[in-house]
Amino acid sequence: MNGQAANELLVASGISKRFGGVQALRDVSLALRRGEVCGLIGPNGAGKTSFFNVLTGLYSADQGQVIFDGQPLPLGVPHRIAGLGIARTFQNIRLFGAMSALENVMVGRHARLHSGVLGAVLRTAATRREEAQTEARAHDLLRYVGIDRLANHQATHLSYGDQRRLEIARALATEPKLLALDEPAAGMNATETAGLRALIEKLRADGLTVLLIEHDVKLVMGLCDRVAVLDYGEKIAEGIPELVRRDPRVISAYLGTELNDA
Repeated sequence: MNGQAANELLVASGISKRFGGVQALRDVSLALRRGEVCGLIGPNGAGKTSFFNVLTGLYSADQGQVIFDGQPLPLGVPHRIAGLGIARTFQNIRLFGAMSALENVMVGRHARLHSGVLGAVLRTAATRREEAQTEARAHDLLRYVGIDRLANHQATHLSYGDQRRLEIARALATEPKLLALDEPAAGMNATETAGLRALIEKLRADGLTVLLIEHDVKLVMGLCDRVAVLDYGEKIAEGIPELVRRDPRVISAYLGTELNDA
């Protein structure tokens, strides 16, 4: 394995996906390097979330394969993919509203727990010890994303920005190698977006690989190490932000406005 291949955490090759008469993805390939923040942008309907859904197991690809950390990824099996080290958030917030922030993060630890049903029923010493460790780790993650003061608040009562942070904390509870964020800045005000950028920069500094779908082009161009662009299910550009923003195909896909002003 050469140095470049060793530095690649995920390599998606020739991913295609069709829904009836709609070709959502057509021969999309993308490699993610360890410790980078890679942006995935494109107009509405470009196939960004479909690509995310293939990587995280919600969809099975019609064609193509994904190699993750040197091994083929079992596409279409979300719980196994989460166990291998890929976590995600969703465009539409999916928290357990009636549960506390702490409990939501503890749920995220499920993929890493070892105690089975019998241990939970018998309340063995090992089970109690693991539960205490899980709660402590959940507090650590809430502190990491900046909302530990809200640990006992119901998720539904948190502000929109704090709910987004809670989703990230819950995803981090699975101990991912790759964190896929689907429009995390959607609906945020300028202050919340600045806080989100600082959090993602912190994740990168701590060595986590991040794949980011985002319509806030200024955020993407100012934050990401590389950017890939989809349009009508095809990848039309990839590279460092300075080059992508000047690519004529990208400018055309965005009607020549957002990227020129970013």
